[in-house]
Amino acid sequence: MTTISKLAREIHEPPTLRLNEQARLLREKGEAVIHLGAGEPKSKVPIDAVLACAQKLTTADIRYTPTEGIPSLIKAIIRYTEENYGKLIGPENVVVANGAKQAFYNLVMTIVDPQDEVIILAPYWVSYPEIVRMAYGVPVIVQSEDGRFQPRMEDIKKAVSSYTKAIVVNSPNNPSGVMYPESFIAEIVEFCEKKGIYLIMDDIYHKLVFDHRQPVPCYRYAKDQSDSSRLVVINGVSKLYAMTGFRIGWTIGNRKLIEAMRNVTAQNTSCPPVLMQEAAAGALMGVQTSVESLRMTLENNRNVMLNELRAFTGIHCTKPDGTFYCLPDFSAYGHDSVALSNLLLEKALVVTVPGKEFGMEGHLRLSYCGTIKEIMEGVARIKWALDPESPNEIYIGDRKLRRDWR
Repeated sequence: MTTISKLAREIHEPPTLRLNEQARLLREKGEAVIHLGAGEPKSKVPIDAVLACAQKLTTADIRYTPTEGIPSLIKAIIRYTEENYGKLIGPENVVVANGAKQAFYNLVMTIVDPQDEVIILAPYWVSYPEIVRMAYGVPVIVQSEDGRFQPRMEDIKKAVSSYTKAIVVNSPNNPSGVMYPESFIAEIVEFCEKKGIYLIMDDIYHKLVFDHRQPVPCYRYAKDQSDSSRLVVINGVSKLYAMTGFRIGWTIGNRKLIEAMRNVTAQNTSCPPVLMQEAAAGALMGVQTSVESLRMTLENNRNVMLNELRAFTGIHCTKPDGTFYCLPDFSAYGHDSVALSNLLLEKALVVTVPGKEFGMEGHLRLSYCGTIKEIMEGVARIKWALDPESPNEIYIGDRKLRRDWR
């Protein structure tokens, strides 16, 4: 008789964290690993965040905070929401969490009853289905029938049932980098309002967009501006400010929802760490030049990545509109993305994330938030490992390797 719960046995290990650990262990052995799987910017944390955190630390007064977050951070989020969404909210509409992931987890725990369905658009972030299952809900994956990364409303409408509690939209999208068009956002906001369904907007990448495009603020299309609105926005400082290790995210929603989420937060973490909250407030209220600098760096890195991928004869890659990622179709070299990813790690020492984890078998997610050198060398190694038209030999680190498996 097992002592582990059925729920825990059914929850899968996050593949991105597992791959990070594999890469770390290989590096410790001295291997010349290139990590194209990470969703973590290389840029430094904004100095305003560092100073705010340090100033609080020097007081030696590090205590519990209000469950919903410290007042300075709540005020910063309110200002951020007004400036970037054109939406006026109050402190009663905000709750802070240990990262956007926990914000999503606490939200799902708050709104989903057993057997409730949550519609998730493919490709999707790997944790969405698992978190829904942890609340004993049912993730309903919607694939676009034409195989594109952009969902269609007709596909979503077919998936809606009397059990549907929420629809999750992540735009710009992890893993594809695609930003859904304004017409789609307008339509899905209207549809969810009409059906009385929660619309969860995961906006963690919303300002990291390219080619002079602008993020689409969902509130622009909301007709229901009352305190019973089921439009919910999740965001955080991890991506935009390169503050992944600070673990601060937040949820914006109606008063009753946020009140319930505060109770959930109070019972599982009490409150986010005060030092991290001070840092997040410092980032949001400080000089914003680091945001544009990161965005420009990512846009340039994306262009380099796409240019290098064009050297492949069988690869198709949809041009990302934002984020850190692209999701090329590698099915010409094998439909099993897990096997492809393992091959590339074993033979070429390149970390990629299998598309299967995002609901897109045959694809691999490649991150371009590293250095130009890592991008170019990483793609060159992938080409060497997979493309029979490439030279048989390559130098990886100080070793000369020969391709003998194709």
